[in-house]
Amino acid sequence: MADVMNVGVNLEAFSQAINAIQALRSSVTRVFDSLKDGMKNKETLERREKAFITEFQDNLQSVNRDLNELERLSGLVGRPSESHPLHNSGLLSLDPVQDKTPLYSQLLQAYKWSNKLQYHAGLASNLLNQQSLKRSANQMGASAKRRPKVQPSTLVPPPQYVDDVITRIGRMFPDMSIELFRPNGTSAVLLVSLGKVLKAIVVMRSLFIDRTIVRGFSENIYSEDGKLDIWSKSQYQVFQKVTDHATTALLHYQLPQMPDVVVRSFMTWLRSYIKLFQSPCQRCGRFLQDGLPPTWRDFRTLEAFHDTCRM
Repeated sequence: MADVMNVGVNLEAFSQAINAIQALRSSVTRVFDSLKDGMKNKETLERREKAFITEFQDNLQSVNRDLNELERLSGLVGRPSESHPLHNSGLLSLDPVQDKTPLYSQLLQAYKWSNKLQYHAGLASNLLNQQSLKRSANQMGASAKRRPKVQPSTLVPPPQYVDDVITRIGRMFPDMSIELFRPNGTSAVLLVSLGKVLKAIVVMRSLFIDRTIVRGFSENIYSEDGKLDIWSKSQYQVFQKVTDHATTALLHYQLPQMPDVVVRSFMTWLRSYIKLFQSPCQRCGRFLQDGLPPTWRDFRTLEAFHDTCRM
């Protein structure tokens, strides 16, 4: 007799029981085959009946013999151990409504994944221990205290570079005059005169446009102290609308990696207002709507639209 495992199952008896099941299935199959074939051709009917009965009885005795052998081996197999990796949770498997509450199967699945996670975590821990750092956490903390803090740095181009970019843009548009001021040190303020239509004050931080104020060509652009007035709005509604659209354009033209391209694109868009009072609306075809010319310029095509027609 084979050794009995810790789980309480006799493996040799278990193997013999499997063979007995196969033998029982074969004997049962022979019984149904004999019933299917019926009486074989013999010389007389009496001989045919006698041969059929004899064969059928032999098959039934074979089934009975295999069934008795299987019952004997089932007693030798033994019962598995009652201990379960989930302990008392194994009682959930006795729930008669297992299909509606599959809690036990879910617990088994979670238990398997937990074992896998613990196994792989152990492997990862061993690999990390083999590649241990020379400095401990305390040493790193102490050195971090002694190490001076690195001040954040930003890419700020020199004023000469900003002046060069503005000069190149001014050469691109001969009908647009650009004057550069530095009232507060390095920050630049541009005074853009577009023909005899409007004047725009563009406040910049390095090469980034901060805000834009648009006024009429004949309006005063200076404050009482003689400096550029970068806060007061225009007294004309048409230029107030253009100021609002310029603020929207600043939000549209955003490319922090290439600020010079942003400035050039914005100036190209602003130059499209040189025919503010001459271009009809591309949607309705009229020059005035509610007493105002088309104040919106498309960001890609630079076409003119009324504020309500662009929707």
